[in-house]
Amino acid sequence: MNERIHMSSPDVGELEEQYIVNAVRSGWIAPLGPDVDAFEDELKARLGVEHAVALSSGTAALHLGLLALGVGTGDVVVTSSMTFAATANAITYTGATPYFVDSLPDTGNMDPELLREALDELVSKGSRVAAIVPVDLLGKAVDYTAIESVADEYGIPLLCDAAESLGATHQGKPAGSFGSASIVSFNGNKIMTTSGGGMLLTNDSELAARIRYLATQARQPVAHYEHTDVGYNYRLSNLLAALGRAQLTRLNDMIARRKALRDQYRQFFAKVSGVEIFGGATDAEDNYWLTSIIVDSELTGWTSQDFQRALSQDSIEARPLWKPMHLQPIYSNAPRKVNGSSESLFLSGLTLPSGSALHDEQVDRIFTSISNFLAQGSTEA
Repeated sequence: MNERIHMSSPDVGELEEQYIVNAVRSGWIAPLGPDVDAFEDELKARLGVEHAVALSSGTAALHLGLLALGVGTGDVVVTSSMTFAATANAITYTGATPYFVDSLPDTGNMDPELLREALDELVSKGSRVAAIVPVDLLGKAVDYTAIESVADEYGIPLLCDAAESLGATHQGKPAGSFGSASIVSFNGNKIMTTSGGGMLLTNDSELAARIRYLATQARQPVAHYEHTDVGYNYRLSNLLAALGRAQLTRLNDMIARRKALRDQYRQFFAKVSGVEIFGGATDAEDNYWLTSIIVDSELTGWTSQDFQRALSQDSIEARPLWKPMHLQPIYSNAPRKVNGSSESLFLSGLTLPSGSALHDEQVDRIFTSISNFLAQGSTEA
């Protein structure tokens, strides 16, 4: 059987090995060290922000960002329903209640008008909305022009979940540089990786200092271990930061490779009635992290689920778009403002192998499998 092709395998090689070996030989094995400092400096320079805090995961960055913004028990945090569970979970960690807002149908990102409707209702009920957490879906930044305008109108801080969008932009401004703070993820399947890891980015020096403090067990600056707050062990290790530094030097090339693959998919599916590349009319500002398609089964005669099963039989990974949080059993009773867009995208969308580490033989296998399905599998759907 052919080796399984994954959607987004880590793209690492000799350069990453060299950086890690150098970090090991430097003696900085324990968490923190010169590679952490350098990684923070290099990423904040790329994104044009003043402060960066390297952390153990994007989830940790969300959790601490919310705490530093004063989110706590009894508060409401408005967020995107079309997202991975980590976004909602981080809100729940604080004791706050996540409130889910549905999507724009073309991008899957938060609908600004639904956000406004949700805030109107929450404010009229006297709820304390402590933060808004929009999520950049699959590498496309949300409409920050509209979202920031709504947040400013209501005086609510914005913590931007850019876990999936490092390297993308909105109107020329980098994802990861919006709001009171933004977070990015370096999980193993992301556009670039530190195996596990994340970073919080902000122009607010007090916010950054508070997050550094909380991330290192909230230790007071005295000779003995003194604690006046509950802290967390959330800092990124020096070795993983070294991996991230190597990846960051290659980020533009990895984005270009993913874009080239999306262009291949777009050219291929342009000839298939009922299938379109997901993400809106233009993807010029995407980071091309994952390429997905939307299937109109009335036109194709087959569903995205049929297609997924056929690819799986050929040892090719493909997955539906995120199942909306308001449909997840754990959050079934959470408040929401929905319009059906995210549910429709979940049912009709399929994410295809998109990684920059894919080699030519694997890409050929993918397109051969797709062609075989279209020629044979669709008649069996």
